[in-house]
Amino acid sequence: MINSMTGYGSMAIDAGVLGKISVEIRSTNHKSLDITMRLPEGYMFLEDKIKKLIECRISRGRIVCFLTISPSQEREVYVNEGLLNNYLSAVKKIRNKFKIKQEISLDTIINLPGAISFSDMRQAKDKISKHILPCAKKAVDSLASSRNKEGSALQHYVGTWIEKIRKNLSLATAEFKRALSKKLEGMSTDEERSGFLNNSDINEELHRLEYHLNSLRKKLNSPGPVGKEMDFIAQEMQREANTIGAKTFDAEISGRVVQIKSDIEKIREQIQNIE
Repeated sequence: MINSMTGYGSMAIDAGVLGKISVEIRSTNHKSLDITMRLPEGYMFLEDKIKKLIECRISRGRIVCFLTISPSQEREVYVNEGLLNNYLSAVKKIRNKFKIKQEISLDTIINLPGAISFSDMRQAKDKISKHILPCAKKAVDSLASSRNKEGSALQHYVGTWIEKIRKNLSLATAEFKRALSKKLEGMSTDEERSGFLNNSDINEELHRLEYHLNSLRKKLNSPGPVGKEMDFIAQEMQREANTIGAKTFDAEISGRVVQIKSDIEKIREQIQNIE
């Protein structure tokens, strides 16, 4: 089963005195795995651990992970008076040196890094991780499930276009045999026939296109990250279709090739979403 690179996962838990913990993860298309973490101040030590949880389930995509902690009313506020005094002393020096009359506001003081925090922020890191990491793992599982669901829809969509191409390819092959036979019958010399075949024989390209189509179908039903390989195969299909279109001498085949190229392009657009 293929996976999409777009998806969303989340999980929220009540961690008692720590408050409510919420992890949200968004995933979009990207050529490789690119993870960005949005963690509250004081929780950066969890960045690598959460990234590893993501890397175990996700191979490609741009991932943005948000960790939000909503404090419980039971939590005690800790004021770092020593640090706050240092801040205020520095502010006083700045005001005197640059003759700034504006007073520092309470809102500014509250948002000074480390000046005011919750007392339980100082507890052991492993105790905090005990609540956050399982929540993050469930959010990653939710994201993987979302990407899998989107992948299932992509698999059906791409499979439909593969069968449309297969039908038009079969019809084009049959028409080529009929048109080629008729064309050669109207030629009087072997030299004329040889020259025509050198410029207009598309039998080899038709076979290669069919081979690539079968390869694409196999990849579509393969587990694991296959998006890059499928994109390469689709490029090769487009190249063969272009060659057939340039060499063909029959109007009906040309029409089939135009439709095949259009369907390949539709497939390539969707493959960009596949992991």
